[in-house]
Amino acid sequence: MHVLSLPNQLKFGMPSKPLYINLIRQPLDRLVSYYYFLRYGDDYRPYLVRHRAGDTMTFDECVARQKPDCDPTNMWLQIPFFCGHHAECWNPGSSWALEQAKRNLVNEYYLVGLTEEMDEFIELLELSLPRLYRGAVAHFQKSNKSHLRKTKSKVDPAAETVAKIKESVVWQMENELYEFAREQFHFVQRKLRTPGRNVMQDFMYEKIKPNPNVAGKN
Repeated sequence: MHVLSLPNQLKFGMPSKPLYINLIRQPLDRLVSYYYFLRYGDDYRPYLVRHRAGDTMTFDECVARQKPDCDPTNMWLQIPFFCGHHAECWNPGSSWALEQAKRNLVNEYYLVGLTEEMDEFIELLELSLPRLYRGAVAHFQKSNKSHLRKTKSKVDPAAETVAKIKESVVWQMENELYEFAREQFHFVQRKLRTPGRNVMQDFMYEKIKPNPNVAGKN
């Protein structure tokens, strides 16, 4: 059963479905950033009062006291997003959801980049889709709006806090998806940077059809 919510190609009046691209972030970085964002906001709208404004408890203190705002289950977001709308996708710690998210990431997405490698992500878009992204790298490098939002007053967690979070099955699964996406992104990066080849044709072909010389081998 196909569980990823994708627009039907007929809605667009096109002969094929759109190309989907996305970004993924290290799960603990995402949780810590959101924790402090709820308290201090960001530099995009600095005067907006956030939901947890006035709460000065650090992320380390939150983890030590086992408060809900730093509960590792709050990281269960990227797997459901890539998994789809099946009920099991939203069950924290579901192995099925993790595997479905991996399949969708590879089979349904043209490119999934990493937030900490944004420059490289833009470069691959320009290399592979020059008609749409020609000049994107130069524009990104000179633009002062490449990162519109930066969380204010964010404190990196202590080593013992990180170790505690990493004991969580939810973190382990979210991190497994992140590492899977990271490996796939770097694989695509190597192929597109290979000189002297029609790399985009090769890349697209291999995404939809396995290599006959490899299929069936143990």
